[in-house]
Amino acid sequence: MQLDLRQFIAASEQIVASHALPTPGAYRRWNDGTVGADRDLGINPYGCADAANILYTIGRFPSVPASRAGWVSSLQAMQDSQSGLFEEPTHHPIHTTAHCVAALELFDARPRHALREFDALRDVAALRAFLGGLAWRTDPWRASHRGAGLFAALAIVEAVDLAWQDAYFDWLWEWTDPDTGLLGGRDLPPIEHSGVQTLVPHMAGTFHYLFNMEWARRPYRYPSRLIDTCLALLDEDRYPLGRRISFAEIDWIFCVNRSLRQSGHRMTDCHRAIERLGRRLVDFVHSLDPRTDDALNDLHLLFGTLCALAELQQARPGLVRTDRPLKLVLDRRPFI
Repeated sequence: MQLDLRQFIAASEQIVASHALPTPGAYRRWNDGTVGADRDLGINPYGCADAANILYTIGRFPSVPASRAGWVSSLQAMQDSQSGLFEEPTHHPIHTTAHCVAALELFDARPRHALREFDALRDVAALRAFLGGLAWRTDPWRASHRGAGLFAALAIVEAVDLAWQDAYFDWLWEWTDPDTGLLGGRDLPPIEHSGVQTLVPHMAGTFHYLFNMEWARRPYRYPSRLIDTCLALLDEDRYPLGRRISFAEIDWIFCVNRSLRQSGHRMTDCHRAIERLGRRLVDFVHSLDPRTDDALNDLHLLFGTLCALAELQQARPGLVRTDRPLKLVLDRRPFI
């Protein structure tokens, strides 16, 4: 049976509209400031970037030149003119910067100022030291926001050459675990997350580097082993994949689907597992009230779930029914 997402897509468009501020292209991230001290209901980098991301995903991206100019101006205005960074309290500045730079790219635009804070890391030796200093074993999910965001931001604005990119991917190649296919070195330990000990944070961290590899048309080192790892994570069913509005689902589906493209490993198992997780996620989404659900009304989290549904539609043709095909922003440029 097909998964009909038409009502959910319409609800997502309405949610975006409800976050709009009077200035063209200006959006808040949340509609409710009662949960969490950092919920500023004014203009927000993730509100603006994810409103654009969502509308691109569902086929409602702004097309009128004057409107597009307003979006670009609103995004550009949030950049610090000295450092070149975009900042927001819920994420590391590298993540926020990459996210806003990637959103501007959807408009064929760039940030107004150079990314000066990253100048020192355009040196290959400094890049390697930066990557080596990330928390690969203890906090790989959040650390990947920095390791992947640096590449995405600099690559999108064309601030690094091919030799720098080669050094980046060579480092990742050497840092891939032959047993699991995950990034981060050998003998990766399970990490506590969402109340369980799991390799999911390593999988989610690995995903962030895979979308850079996809953009640059680079090979994965052990795609077959990564498939085995991801299928085992779904089968063990300890982490709540498909049972919340989050980014973990796009991470898992992308890792499996793109590794399958590079290896052909366990194709039938992959298709069945992707469909199983997709059906679980769609059932969960349909159980929520879009008007009141707190997670759906966080534009950043809503975008994460829509990315998962867009990759699901690609991975299992004919399964997901929408008026327009969903478009994954990662097929245009890196970073979410």
